[in-house]
Amino acid sequence: MNTNVVGVAPEGGQAQLSKEFFWPDSMAFIGATSDLTTIRGRLFAFSYKNGFKGDLYPVNPTHQEIGGFKSYPSITAIGKPVDLAVIAIPAKSVPDVVQECAEAGVKNVLIIASGFAEEGGDASNLQDRLVDISRRTGIRIAGPNSEGVFNAVGSISATFSPVVESLAGQEVIEAAPNRRIGVVSQSGGMGYAMFIRGRALGLSFSYIVSSGNEVDLSAADYLDYMVRDPNTQIIILLCESIRDGERFKQAAAAAERAGKPIVMVKLGRSDAGSRAAKSHTASLTGSHSAYRAIFRRYGIIEAAEMDEAVNIAAALACCPLPKGRRVGVVTASGGGGTTTADVYSAHGLVLPVLSERLQAEIRTLIPPHATAQNPIDTTAQGHRTGPVSMRCVELLDESGEVDMITIIVSAARETSVSLIGEKIKAVTDRGKTPVIIWTYTLASQLSRRVAASGGTVVLTDIRHCALALSKLAGYAEHVANVRDEPEPTLKAIARPAGVAKALAEHRVKQLLSNYGLGGENDRLVDSAGAAAEAACELGFPVVLKIQSPDILHKTEVGGVKVGLTDADAVSKAYSAIIASAKALVPKAVIEGVLVQRMAPKGPEIVVGMVNDVTFGPIMMIGFGGIAVELFEDVVHYPAPISVSKAKELLLGLKSAPLFNGFRGAPKIDVTPAAELIARISQAALAGKDFIQEMEFNPIILHADGSGATVADAVLILKQ
Repeated sequence: MNTNVVGVAPEGGQAQLSKEFFWPDSMAFIGATSDLTTIRGRLFAFSYKNGFKGDLYPVNPTHQEIGGFKSYPSITAIGKPVDLAVIAIPAKSVPDVVQECAEAGVKNVLIIASGFAEEGGDASNLQDRLVDISRRTGIRIAGPNSEGVFNAVGSISATFSPVVESLAGQEVIEAAPNRRIGVVSQSGGMGYAMFIRGRALGLSFSYIVSSGNEVDLSAADYLDYMVRDPNTQIIILLCESIRDGERFKQAAAAAERAGKPIVMVKLGRSDAGSRAAKSHTASLTGSHSAYRAIFRRYGIIEAAEMDEAVNIAAALACCPLPKGRRVGVVTASGGGGTTTADVYSAHGLVLPVLSERLQAEIRTLIPPHATAQNPIDTTAQGHRTGPVSMRCVELLDESGEVDMITIIVSAARETSVSLIGEKIKAVTDRGKTPVIIWTYTLASQLSRRVAASGGTVVLTDIRHCALALSKLAGYAEHVANVRDEPEPTLKAIARPAGVAKALAEHRVKQLLSNYGLGGENDRLVDSAGAAAEAACELGFPVVLKIQSPDILHKTEVGGVKVGLTDADAVSKAYSAIIASAKALVPKAVIEGVLVQRMAPKGPEIVVGMVNDVTFGPIMMIGFGGIAVELFEDVVHYPAPISVSKAKELLLGLKSAPLFNGFRGAPKIDVTPAAELIARISQAALAGKDFIQEMEFNPIILHADGSGATVADAVLILKQ
C-alpha cells in the first residue's frame, strides 16, 4: 500500500493536468538501467516493449546505451523537449533532479522513488522541497512513491507493474470497447490488479495511474482529466483519503453532468478512532460519513473492495441504465435460480412473476416439469439448452416486464457453453435491457470470450452480480433525479468576539438570527423573580433551560425543567436549575436561564453539522430521542441542502413512517422542517471559516401543523 501523504496545494492552484502527461511524445527515464532484475530496468524496458512510438531517452551517466537506445548523462544533455520524465533514483537525489527537469523545460515528472514523507523524519523534508519546486516552477509532479502510469489506449507504459510486461500482442475480445474505464489508485499494486482482473472479464481501459504520495498531482487532478477525456467513460478510484476536497467536488460534479459514473473504493472506513463525545452530531459523523455524504450528493458508487469495484464497473460498461429494479432470470439450474432469487432480494432487487401471456409463450419452449414464472427454469435440455435460454432472454427483453436480465449457466468447459454470442449481442445492441451472466462453476476462457462477443460479462460470484445490478439501478435513480439547484444567497455572519470555544442556545440563535431559527420570544433571565415575570408574559406552560458554554448536555446536570404551569413553579425551577449546575459543574460559566413557551407536541428530529477538514460543512439529519442515540437513524449530506432535497432525506429515514400517521397519530407536514434544514445548511456555509460544529436537538415538528421549533442549539467554534 502506498501511503497517501497530504501535501500542500500550490499557491493559487495549478493548471489542469495536460494531455502530455498521459500522451507524451517524448519520455526520459532517469535512472534507467539494462538490468531487468531491477525496478529501474523493467520500468524502461516495459516502455519500448509495449510499443511506445515517441522518443525515448534513458538517462544514466554510467551507460552509453540501454536497450538499444542512446543513454544520456543528464536530462539537460538530451537537448530536446521532454513531455514526461520518469524518475527512479534514490530519494535524496530526487529534488535536485526535479529542479533540473524544470530548468530544462520538462512539463511533467513522475517519481517512482520512495523514501519521502511516508517514512517520516528527515525524509519529509525531501517531500517539502518537491512542493516548493512545484510551486515555484509550475512543473507537474506525480508521486513520489508511485507505481507509475499506463495508457492502455496508446500502449504507453511508464510503470514497472508486472501486469503490463507481456500485454503487447495479446488478443483480447472486448465486451464494450467504446466504454473504457480509467483507474486512479493510491495503492499502485491494487490499481494494476483491478486493470488485469477487469481485462480478464473483457473490459476495456483507458488509463491506470498510481498517485503515490500526491505531493502535487492528486486523485482530484486525475479524476478531472478523465472526466474531460473522450477515451474514458467510467472511472474507478481507490484511495485512503482525498487531499483536495474542493477540487474533488468540482470534478465529481463535472462527472455527474457528463454522465460518467465514478466507482470508489474508500479504504480506512472505520470511524472508531475519530469519534468525539461533544454531541450526537460529532459522535454520529465520523470521517467516512463525510465521504458517504459526498458520494450521495454526486452519485458516486461506493464499493467495499477492488473485486466489487471491477464487477460494478463491468455492469456500467456493458449495460444501459435500467428503468427500475425488476430482474428476469433465465437458468437451467433450479438451485441456481433459487440462489439468485434469494441473493437478489437481499440487495433490493425484485423478481416479478411474469404475466400469464408471457409465461404461456415461454411454456411452448420448455418441458412440462420446467417453470416459466421467474426465475425461468428451462432445465437442462442437452444441445437445446442454449437456443431455448437465448429465446427466453429475447422474450424478456421484448416484454417490458423486467428492467434487467441475468443468465445463469454452467461455464466450466472449454469446448462448449450454453451461450450464443450473436443472440446475446442482438439484445445488448438494442440497448434496452441490461444483461449479465452468472456461472456457478468456474468460468472457462471460452465462456468469457462468448460473453464478451455478446457485449456482456460472465461473473462468478452471485453476490457481485446482485451488487452490480443494484448499484447500476441506484446510479440510474440518481441520474433520473438530478436537478439543477439554485445557489443559495448567503447572509453574512461573523465570528462572535470574546468567545473561545462554544455558544449556548441563546447565543446561537442570536448569531444565526438571519436564518430564521426562532428564539425571538425567548427570555434570558438571571433571577427567579425575572424567570417568573418572563413566564407570565410568554404564557404558560413554559420550559426553563440553563445557558452555559460549558454545559452542552443540559439534562445531565438537571439543567432543564419542562411543563411549568404557574409562576411559583417557575421560580422554584429556576433555583433548582442554578443550584444543580453549580454543584455538578462548579467551574462552569453560567450566562443565565432561558425561559421559553412550551412548543406543541410532535415527533422530534436532530439536525447537525460538522465542518469536515476535507469537504467542508457536512450536514446530519436524523430522528431525535432514542432513534438517533440507539439506532443511529441518520443521513449525511454536504451543505447546502435545498428544501426539496431536505424533504427527500427526511422521508428516507428509517423512522419516516412516524411522519405519516403511524398507528393513528396525525400526519406531519415535513415542509417546515425541510425549510429549516435548508436555512441551517446555508448558515453552515456562511460560517464555515469559524464554525466547527453545530447541533439543533431536538427540533420539534408540531403535530398540529403549526410549524417547527428549535428546542435546543449548540455551536462549537474552530480553535
